[in-house]
Amino acid sequence: MCRMLLYKGNQPIQLAHLLTKPAHSIINQSFDSRLRLDTRRPINGDGFGVGWYESQPDPELGAAPCIFTSVTPAWNNMNLIRLAEKIKSPLVFAHVRASTAGSVSESNCHPWQFGRLMFMHNGNVADFHLIKRKVQESLSDEIFLTVNGNTDSEWAFAVFLSQLKTPHQAEPFCHSVLKDAMLRTIAKLNAWGQEAGITEASMMNFAVTDGVSVVCSRYISSKTLEAASLYFSSGTRFESYKPGHYRMIKADKREDIVVIASEPLTFEKADWLTIPTNTLVVITSKLNVLMYPIVDEFHNPSPVGRAQEQSTVAVVKGEGRGDGARDPHHREVVFVEDHRSLPSVAGSHTSTPVLNSHPARFDSTAGAAAGSSAETASVMVA
Repeated sequence: MCRMLLYKGNQPIQLAHLLTKPAHSIINQSFDSRLRLDTRRPINGDGFGVGWYESQPDPELGAAPCIFTSVTPAWNNMNLIRLAEKIKSPLVFAHVRASTAGSVSESNCHPWQFGRLMFMHNGNVADFHLIKRKVQESLSDEIFLTVNGNTDSEWAFAVFLSQLKTPHQAEPFCHSVLKDAMLRTIAKLNAWGQEAGITEASMMNFAVTDGVSVVCSRYISSKTLEAASLYFSSGTRFESYKPGHYRMIKADKREDIVVIASEPLTFEKADWLTIPTNTLVVITSKLNVLMYPIVDEFHNPSPVGRAQEQSTVAVVKGEGRGDGARDPHHREVVFVEDHRSLPSVAGSHTSTPVLNSHPARFDSTAGAAAGSSAETASVMVA
């Protein structure tokens, strides 16, 4: 099971603060993964990739991200260490790979890029070989020819691109456009799986960005199983207080930094929130964070009906902090609810909702909402 991480901030961050310096950095997770569902392959050594956008628009460089990939294990790549020390970016995707489909090659390393878009995946599309032909037939020639590798993940990106009217546009996309395309991508992959009689659950932790907005899913096509782990942290600044140890500082209610990761980078319990299974996370251009439940045939409004959540790294190996730098009570979350639906995918009874109205406050430390149901809610971090 791969590990992935994304960062979006008002200010660029040195890549080393995400990739190499934290004691549980994304690179260290490549050989010391704590929360993998698949314990048979504990090493994420089948290549890695990191993608980033320029801090300032440059017409000569364009809007497309720069992506560096390699098939060498991330922990043993000196070029990555050197680059991470010298590059800063306000939007970063990073991924370490444990192959479930496709050969070990640079073309199969995440993330991938199309125009200004960048995409990565943690998980697998179950029995993908049974639906691969359907996937390919659904694509335009332009998108079909962009696929260079042979992973289910890159073909899923191609499906996502096919949900956009103008995937190659030079301007940023509205975050709602990316969100709707992601929901349709998941629905289509599920529909093709059902038509093929696939019963194994697909794990689709997808992340996509246009360099301005970010959309990320934590999803599994099951009512009873937990999706691959995914955590969320936000604050004013992300800093080191001793070598290898970082914390997210929350100086006020303003959110200047958002980090989403397969596993927490810090050992601070208050820094991280678990993203619920079958949830879509949207980070807008203004760093508002919205969480939408994915309501389809695998939606389970009762967390009791799913397998128990795994412990976070802070519990497995933690150093509790009582200095008050990160007070979880400062966080304010707003739930919104709406029951409008997207059109169903042809051949499927699946529909996915667009949620946006009727706010109610939620205390993230207590886990209870007043005047709204958490399982049918969107979350906005103020």
